[in-house]
Amino acid sequence: MSFTLTKALPDDSELVARLLKKDSAAFNDVVTAWYSPMYYVASSIAGDAIADEVVQEAWFSVLRALPKFEGRSSLKSWVMRIVTNEAKTRRRKESRSTSLEQIEDGWATDPRFTANEHWNTPTGYWSGDSPDALMQAEELQNCIEKNIQKLPDNQRSVLMMRESGAYSLDDICNILNVTSSNVRVLLHRARDKVLQVIDRFEREGTC
Repeated sequence: MSFTLTKALPDDSELVARLLKKDSAAFNDVVTAWYSPMYYVASSIAGDAIADEVVQEAWFSVLRALPKFEGRSSLKSWVMRIVTNEAKTRRRKESRSTSLEQIEDGWATDPRFTANEHWNTPTGYWSGDSPDALMQAEELQNCIEKNIQKLPDNQRSVLMMRESGAYSLDDICNILNVTSSNVRVLLHRARDKVLQVIDRFEREGTC
């Protein structure tokens, strides 16, 4: 993965004013600065195959809605919300089988996770250094990634955004428009399913 240095953006009021004036330089700067996080959100919800298309469609929506931007949140958070909505719209799948209101809050006392929702003790397969161990770790990683794609939309989104280290819990709440307690529940359930995959792999050697 390569990283490109981007110039600092002006404050939101100036940026919005320039975008409304169809300032192409401002638009190019903001697209360059925010493409990676927008793509990550789109990918976490809709999958890699259409993430780039989702981001492009989101920018069309941003430009159409920009005159109505009221500044109640940062411009970046507002844009991320539009990406999220676009990704959810594009994601075609069955409705979630369990409502957030019915999910138990067992995450709060689960010893496998810290109070900050991080793994308490990483699995042994994540630290192997022999060729066999590394190969097995790669197989496990592929298995985990495959099963993450099967998670319900919000569980997968919260897990990927949190594990990337790029988003705080508050960021995730704002992007997905859910409460902090729901974010923690979604994160706990997603990680619990990942641990089930890891446990099965360690016991049986199969995905």
